[in-house]
Amino acid sequence: MNKAKIVMFIFAIAAILSMISIGYAIAAQTILGIILGIIALCVVMMMGFKMKRKFREQGLL
Repeated sequence: MNKAKIVMFIFAIAAILSMISIGYAIAAQTILGIILGIIALCVVMMMGFKMKRKFREQGLL
């Protein structure tokens, strides 16, 4: 695996963990946790898509 794919794998794991945190916050019935989980998921996904575009422009993917 090249460096770009490892970075994208880390972003995918981070997105999965933030989705899990949303589910956990729902189970624990914490509104703040749900909101923070959704914000974290949005931030991770945006960073991942920006990084993917950057890698594609550089020809690494």
